[in-house]
Amino acid sequence: MKTTINHNNKTYEIDLSQPLDISMGLRADKTNPTAWYVNEPRFEPVMENGFVGDVNLGGAVNFRNIYFNPHGHGTHTECVGHISKEPYTINKCLKQFFFLGNLVSITPEQKGEDYIITLPQIKNVFNNNNAKAIIIRTLPNSKEKLSKQYSSTNPTFVEDKAIQYLIDNSIEHLLIDTPSVDKEEDGGELISHHTFWEYPNNTQAQRTITELIFVPDSIADGTYFLNIQIASFENDASPSKPILYHILP
Repeated sequence: MKTTINHNNKTYEIDLSQPLDISMGLRADKTNPTAWYVNEPRFEPVMENGFVGDVNLGGAVNFRNIYFNPHGHGTHTECVGHISKEPYTINKCLKQFFFLGNLVSITPEQKGEDYIITLPQIKNVFNNNNAKAIIIRTLPNSKEKLSKQYSSTNPTFVEDKAIQYLIDNSIEHLLIDTPSVDKEEDGGELISHHTFWEYPNNTQAQRTITELIFVPDSIADGTYFLNIQIASFENDASPSKPILYHILP
């Protein structure tokens, strides 16, 4: 199922039947990745007033309450509402869902106990082809990312100078396979988040950050069309399903 996209006076063709999913599934067990000191997600059948929300327990349907945290339990897309006093929500801020995006792989630099994606590294891989999205895969790219417990591990983050370079080059959607673009313990500064959204002095509410993606090694670095799928949560963040599509020759 092929479709043609006209973008910036260029024509592209993609095959919608060949999606490349770079999200992580949400599982109700301890193998689900976690960050920010949350416990694993819980999926619990409703059991009230004689109703049984589990077919295996004699119910007619499966009818579960789901307890999870968008930021701490897997792939999620967030808006400026994550750091703002004003009630921005991802459902209100993200109004377009297809973007030209570049997938890049970076081995973070070690500085003391920190692993950082730096400005020179971003400059080295940046493709100035009018893409609005950048997808960052950190190396090494172990499948451990699919079940890693990130709390108190000081995960890789992005220096604010690199963030500034990206927005100076028209990037509006940043995707990364770490829990945050900021350092785990930074005294609440969240400088890379503030830099990206230019909050509060020049707030760019249309921009999004997607964290805790997973890009398999089988997907090569390069230019793709990106589809960011979210649930319609009136919240600062939603679990999300970013999809890449190869650009056909």
